[in-house]
Amino acid sequence: MNPSVERIAEIESLFRNVNERIATAAANYEVESAEFYCECHDPACGARVTVPLDEYEDVRAESTLFVHAPDHVEPEFERVVDETPRYMVVRKVGRRLAEIVRRLDPRRPAAG
Repeated sequence: MNPSVERIAEIESLFRNVNERIATAAANYEVESAEFYCECHDPACGARVTVPLDEYEDVRAESTLFVHAPDHVEPEFERVVDETPRYMVVRKVGRRLAEIVRRLDPRRPAAG
């Protein structure tokens, strides 16, 4: 059974939220890179990818971008926009999926 778009967005956003805490802790220790969880849609994925914090910040500048381990890209839901030997950056495709991940982005400005 294929997961719904909503479930995919929730899983990937959950990994992104965990990675936000890792990035904060790494910045507090003033390190240059950190080991982040792959933000793919597989809830059982435990892959880790090392990403320099400045590159992680570049990814997090846009709500529809996520960090994945190599070969964890699902073409039905995302497109590769950047690739390194250690990790890939993907953009969510599809209006509904992009809408949900934007809403679940912890860095999204509060409505006001």
